Amino acid sequence: MSLTCGIDIGGTKILGGVVDEDGAILAELRVESPATDEEAIERAVCDLVRRLAAEHDVSAVGVGAAGYVDKSRSTVMFAPNIAWRDVALRAELERDLGLPVVIENDANVAAWGEFRFGAGADVDDLLLVTVGTGVGGGLVLDGSLYRGAFGVGAEIGHMRVVPGGVLCGCGNHGCWEQYASGSAMVREARSEARGGSLLARRLLDLADGDVDRITGPLITEAARAGDPFSVEQLATLGRWLGEGIASLAAILDPAVCAIGGGVSGHRCGSRRHQGRRRGGLRGGRGAAGGSSHDAGPAGRGGARRGRTDPGRGGGGRRSPGGGRRARGRRVRRRRGGEGHVRPAPALAR
Repeated sequence: MSLTCGIDIGGTKILGGVVDEDGAILAELRVESPATDEEAIERAVCDLVRRLAAEHDVSAVGVGAAGYVDKSRSTVMFAPNIAWRDVALRAELERDLGLPVVIENDANVAAWGEFRFGAGADVDDLLLVTVGTGVGGGLVLDGSLYRGAFGVGAEIGHMRVVPGGVLCGCGNHGCWEQYASGSAMVREARSEARGGSLLARRLLDLADGDVDRITGPLITEAARAGDPFSVEQLATLGRWLGEGIASLAAILDPAVCAIGGGVSGHRCGSRRHQGRRRGGLRGGRGAAGGSSHDAGPAGRGGARRGRTDPGRGGGGRRSPGGGRRARGRRVRRRRGGEGHVRPAPALAR
């Protein structure tokens, strides 16, 4: 059986795993990502591969990189959250490891994993939204991964949702990931705490009074414990996420929308589910679903379901909309056939 080493390079962590031909993960390792040091990232990747290859007969390496990867799948042209600028990553890793290497955008890798083994295994069209340090996207259309003319298609995190808004790492202002990502949530929570907001007092106490120790997992922990401010931070992120997905669904009409990434794995009273969404949005309504898998080196996203009220503000961020809760129907469209429609639960709980 052929085994591949899969590497997921993100802004905060690097995951490595050994995967077989059926998509089963046989081993996993994780290290922190030295995101500001290009050479340190490559050393960390090589170290992970060697440690995994010491226990398994690995024949090739696949790397999911959080950045703009060219169509030849060899060069990382730019990464908003990592120190990469026109890096010939494939050639450098092949030289150091002595193994065939393929480089691909991390969200594209995750989308293909969901299409092959997860939420999109029975459909031809899938949209994956990954929520972590930033927001990534992967798109499968008519059974093929969509890369665009230059290999950087489906960079949905950098569609502008607030003209003149928050400065993004890509150099533009008001990108979606500046409002719907884990780093956006942490930024706003820290801003409130630093400004002396009484609402953020409980969260700041959990951080031992150190604003810089407020992190995504800490916000989730506080929300689980019932802290209203922390719950509102997650709800605001969810509102932005839902608004963006609704717009993408209206344009792309995917059979499945899956939500994955590190932030989607933060449980806060919600449960995991595998669902489908209706492609056409009517009257501002929609439903979203995803995979039952956790995010990992095989490119599988962990889908979440919950509910939030878009009419409530909070967290210091502009609310993307108000009014009705997102409800609708979801459809399961099987490959090569008609689907069946059933009622869907609320978008976020």
